[in-house]
Amino acid sequence: MEDWISIGYLISAALFIFGLKKLGHPKTAPFGNQLGAMGMLVAVITTVAQMQLTGEGVVDWTLIAGGIVLGSLIGYWMAVKVEMTGMPELVALFNGFGGAASALVALSEIQKYIAEPSGIPTGLEITVTMVAAGLSALVGWMTLTGSLLAMYKLKGGVEVFGKWIRTPTWGPAWLNPVKVLLFLGVIALIIASIDDPTNEQYLWGIIGISCILGIILVLPIGGADMPVVVSLLNSLSGIAAAFTGFIIGNSVLIIAGSLVGASGLILTFIMCKAMNRKLIDVLFKSFGGDGEKQSLTRTKVGSDADEVAMMLDGAQKVIIVPGYGMAVSQCQHAVKEFANIMEEKFDTEIKYAIHPVAGRMPGHMNVLLAEANVPYEQLIEMDEINGEFPECDVALVIGANDTTNPAARSGEGPLAGMPIIDADKARTVVIIKRSLSVGYAGVDNDLFYMDKTMMLFGDGKAMMGDLNTAVKEI
Repeated sequence: MEDWISIGYLISAALFIFGLKKLGHPKTAPFGNQLGAMGMLVAVITTVAQMQLTGEGVVDWTLIAGGIVLGSLIGYWMAVKVEMTGMPELVALFNGFGGAASALVALSEIQKYIAEPSGIPTGLEITVTMVAAGLSALVGWMTLTGSLLAMYKLKGGVEVFGKWIRTPTWGPAWLNPVKVLLFLGVIALIIASIDDPTNEQYLWGIIGISCILGIILVLPIGGADMPVVVSLLNSLSGIAAAFTGFIIGNSVLIIAGSLVGASGLILTFIMCKAMNRKLIDVLFKSFGGDGEKQSLTRTKVGSDADEVAMMLDGAQKVIIVPGYGMAVSQCQHAVKEFANIMEEKFDTEIKYAIHPVAGRMPGHMNVLLAEANVPYEQLIEMDEINGEFPECDVALVIGANDTTNPAARSGEGPLAGMPIIDADKARTVVIIKRSLSVGYAGVDNDLFYMDKTMMLFGDGKAMMGDLNTAVKEI
């Protein structure tokens, strides 16, 4: 029967790998999620079967059934309730819960040693176990507190007794040495716990310091770097799971944790490259929406929907550039309606330019547009679409700011060197935005003031509705 257990874990691991592969494209991502869920179901069933076969048995089936039912209900409720604008916060929260779950499993294993000192192994086994447990606690609890803070940063703050309190971004220079000292303190406690596994003080010390470390690690990071932070925390939750797998000797947990850790780390570096940032700068240098912002010294006369509609008359190629403003106004369906009108009325070629860090998490724009049933083949990544802007009649920018700011090409300022969408190279640019206010990086956008740029000031959903009506009436 042990062979069947190994086969069960092998099937589970294979489903995780194939699921991760399918997540690489928006069209196959739903099926990838289904494969991952199926892999987890197989892993749970296999683990329960292994417990029965080894004689450990299940302590209480009621707890297992209750946990499955309660967890499913909470997950379903959150998935139905959350708005698309709240997806980044939900992802950050789930990352934290993943890290905490792994840390709790590791904690339960160490508690067994404290309760029954006679069962403590010796030699290399106890060394590996305590190191893995300490690292799982470090990464897991750090991920939990860091993810909670990241969630509130993405949300903008927290409401306490009816009063909205803004989440601070604070990081003086002396905070970096504190981070290093806290990390070294955890390492010292892990080493000390190897010689004395029954000392609970070491364990609680590791947990406490790790929680503090998670908070001060995320505290100085500004809004512009939040996509990187979310990706990194996702990676850390997987690493915590892998460490826990070593403690309990569960191969599928090691494989799944390693997959999440590696893929999250790869995505983190992709995000850093997309912003021309180094990961060490993200973690140890404050950047983003809470720094010094440029004051606006220029003005721009806004256009109306009728003017823009007349300009769109007969346009052969339109590239739509979505940004977080589209997510805030929930206008993705109106954007899809605009595309349909232009295709039917003028036989216009429609494409969407997707910047890797548009929105507040990787893939945010893809998720929103997929919800509106935008064809996947029309969603083009930045590197592929930028060469098409010079031959584009109209670039329609909806709520994007930093990702279209030509200042990034200047080599100076917070945006220096960040790859951007080349919307300014289109023949005409239409920007839908509430005002001329700067983006997260605090840099004024020269694109707003170009002669070929038409500004539609107002809520994205309202402006798209007016534009759709105006185009229909041509």
